[in-house]
Amino acid sequence: MAQIINWYRIKTSFAGIKRLATLSPEDKQGCIDAYRFFQRMQDGEGTSTEDETKAVAAYYKVLNNMLSVFDLEKLYIPPQLDEKEGLYGNQLLVEQALLKELNLKHPEKSHLLDMGCGRGRISHHFATMTGGQVSGYNIDPNQIENAVDWAAECKMSDRLHFKVGNHHEPLDYESGTFDGCFSFQAVWPFFKKEELDAHAKEMYRVLKPGGRYACSEYLLTPYFDWNNEEHVALHKSFLPTLAATHSMYPADVCAALERAGFNSIVSAPSKSEAWPLCEQKRDLIYIARKIIRALEAIRIMPPWVEESLDLLQKGGESWTSAEKAKIADLNWRIVAEKPAA
Repeated sequence: MAQIINWYRIKTSFAGIKRLATLSPEDKQGCIDAYRFFQRMQDGEGTSTEDETKAVAAYYKVLNNMLSVFDLEKLYIPPQLDEKEGLYGNQLLVEQALLKELNLKHPEKSHLLDMGCGRGRISHHFATMTGGQVSGYNIDPNQIENAVDWAAECKMSDRLHFKVGNHHEPLDYESGTFDGCFSFQAVWPFFKKEELDAHAKEMYRVLKPGGRYACSEYLLTPYFDWNNEEHVALHKSFLPTLAATHSMYPADVCAALERAGFNSIVSAPSKSEAWPLCEQKRDLIYIARKIIRALEAIRIMPPWVEESLDLLQKGGESWTSAEKAKIADLNWRIVAEKPAA
């Protein structure tokens, strides 16, 4: 099994490198422009939700391939629940724990919604664990294409369903469709505070009575202080690295869920820190940059890739400092339930 997984990782990494090397000039420039847009946001520039959404889509179109090279195909770093396991093993552990929070009565008959599903690998794991169906949506057509292809390769197209979708628009699903919904660092970092209610109401609408929403999401902790210059400086550095546009407190999200009609069950910090795994990936990126510089020298890899990895590495160091100071949490846990009829 380990050999199969390792071969899959190697194949995915080479596929990511190939896509990075063959990206169109428009896609490359779009990624660079998006990162600069995120930086301007942190400098206080006023931005519209429409422009933020376009920037996120442009950035993730490139980022998902870049991070797949470093075993981050699922585009999130979990808490280190077991120090004997690497990033992938801890992803499986946190996904298993979140599934339990959904409290499904008949898992094999369930239909779940993966909000911000990326390449569909988390959806695949949930469908494998439950024996039921999972639908997912994501703003990036490139990732949805990958998810659809993966479902077909696994012969699970009848149980895995993916479509392009936008958090800021009404969800393209009938009311009362899902037995549960979930997200991993994919929802709340993309909303202004005044936009939380509309999305919470959509989540409530598509769930069946008694259905739960559970997440492992990036949120500021109650210790973060916008009047603290050090806190703000770290935030300015790490937020573009997360490809996020906004930072919410857990209380803001829970209040929106409750106004939508949910009963809050859990709002708590992650069970363990993510920074040890972040540092492992930082070290891997450092090694990879040496290889990429060599590829740049013979014109196989464009120079902007190494520059982007440098920004990711510096932002990752700021994130580690923020998490150690307990002012931000990559995996804050929220569980909310739609009352039974």
